[in-house]
Amino acid sequence: MLGPRFGRREPRARAVGYVRSLLAPLERKNGWTISEATGARSPDSVQWLLTGADWDPDLLRDDLRDWVAGQLGDPSGVLIVDDTGFLKKGTKSAGVQRQYSGTAGRVENCQIGVFLAYATPAGRTLLDRELYLPQSWTDDRDRCTEAGVPAEVGFATKPELAQTMLARALEAGVPAAWVTGDEAYGQVSALRRMLDGRGMSYVLAVASNQRVHPTAGGEGQPSEGRIDDAVAALDPRCWTTITVGAGAKGPRTYQWARAQVRPLPEHASGPEHWLLARRSLTDPTDVAYYLAAAPAKTPLRELARIAGVRWAIEETFQTAKNEVGLDHYQVRRYPGWYRHITLAMAAHAFLTITRAGTRPREKGGSGASPTPSAS
Repeated sequence: MLGPRFGRREPRARAVGYVRSLLAPLERKNGWTISEATGARSPDSVQWLLTGADWDPDLLRDDLRDWVAGQLGDPSGVLIVDDTGFLKKGTKSAGVQRQYSGTAGRVENCQIGVFLAYATPAGRTLLDRELYLPQSWTDDRDRCTEAGVPAEVGFATKPELAQTMLARALEAGVPAAWVTGDEAYGQVSALRRMLDGRGMSYVLAVASNQRVHPTAGGEGQPSEGRIDDAVAALDPRCWTTITVGAGAKGPRTYQWARAQVRPLPEHASGPEHWLLARRSLTDPTDVAYYLAAAPAKTPLRELARIAGVRWAIEETFQTAKNEVGLDHYQVRRYPGWYRHITLAMAAHAFLTITRAGTRPREKGGSGASPTPSAS
């Protein structure tokens, strides 16, 4: 899979050695340890692969996506959008600033990468990636030039980066039935409109103040206005106890309810839109909210399952960082970030596909349960 994108033997060999080192049981996977693992005299050759060699990580990304789709692809597949933080020191790394990192759970000096993951019965892995550049960066073109950011790269929000990656995957024919993501992405109407326009079903988390209004039919009649008020107005008989997978502390069992709504400001015709709510069995004030687009006959259990699939990307981030050094890079410049991340994604995909070949496929839809395996 790596070979076609490296015209010369030396960078091709370096890339293969790099990925093999990412797959090796090294405690840290940086320039020094990778150079030792590949028999190089110094980290210079590793840095050259990431900063100076002539190869395009976007072409490799496309090859990786097609390879994953061919090996793991399933019509019931789920595309998942999310971001993860990479803690950094200093101010020179492309896109770095003090910003909220979900990885750390607080504001840290970090880079933020937005990712697209793919979950099917065979496994879960990363398909695409974009480095988020805050406006403090894109407004300072001298700083961007110093960090290797191309002149044509301007500011894009994280949801806009997610839309770009979703469009790439769908236009490339990645087989998928659903899209899911957390409220940072679900609350953006432009992203939902894009999915509606492509006829994609989705279950996206939203904030409690998301505006909705009722449509005819459905389970219960929500009041027009905020989604939390609409959920509070549901008939108590709407709630159903559903287990959507096993978590770290046991089965993930919640009460779930839905009602047909149309999210504001979308009013165009399209698939049925659903309000979806998840409530704790022990604390009725602990409620999570979602907007879903799906055929009217879609079972509540299926919507709940897809909502739970979102956690697959969190597990994928964890395994990619722990097993293939997704966050072990020491490059500062924009091109180097894309090169390391893409090679780490290739290593993780290799692990996922290899493991998929040694176990039977899961049954039941996409099989992308909320708590995936280490792949």
